Amino acid sequence: MIDYVKGKLESIDTQYVVVDHHGLGYQLFCPNPYIYQHELHKDIQIFTHHYVREDQIRLFGFPTRKDRALFEKLLNVSGIGPKGALAICASGQPEHVVAAIEQEDEALLTRFPGVGKKTARQIILDLKGKLTDFAGDEIPSAEPTLFSPYVESQTDALDEAFEALRALGYVEKELKKVRPKLEEEKLEIDGYIKKALQLLLKR
Repeated sequence: MIDYVKGKLESIDTQYVVVDHHGLGYQLFCPNPYIYQHELHKDIQIFTHHYVREDQIRLFGFPTRKDRALFEKLLNVSGIGPKGALAICASGQPEHVVAAIEQEDEALLTRFPGVGKKTARQIILDLKGKLTDFAGDEIPSAEPTLFSPYVESQTDALDEAFEALRALGYVEKELKKVRPKLEEEKLEIDGYIKKALQLLLKR
């Protein structure tokens, strides 16, 4: 079991980051890789989940052990795979996910890509009453951050953000509805992703 990877953040993709540890590059799939963009080419520590199946071996990365624990709880739900669990974790607001589960709010849960009514009901059945430790945690602000020099232009940042959202499973029909609102903002990639997820979950 690999608990965490510590090393220099070499690159960021729409689905993963690469961390160099003594010349070995670890590819870590993350809910929102762009939360690390200010750490590019700096030393970083990312907590990991080692996912092993017959047809797939991957490392998933998270900023805290609590984030990883929520991902692992979701993985234990029948019908939820890594991609679906990452999409839920990517909202950046686990307290809202916990509240939806505790209040049996199927409507909110079905707004995540790949989560239908049956899966939402299964999430509630499997996890209600088992996530109270997450509700009281201090969660990073979901407010978008200011535009940064890491991105060449506002359009580039928005396009990169939409690629990341597509990787999480959101479809064009959903993204087109929120794009006009996002085009009014001047944000960096991470900010666009957070804002888009807020809008998508308010539908």
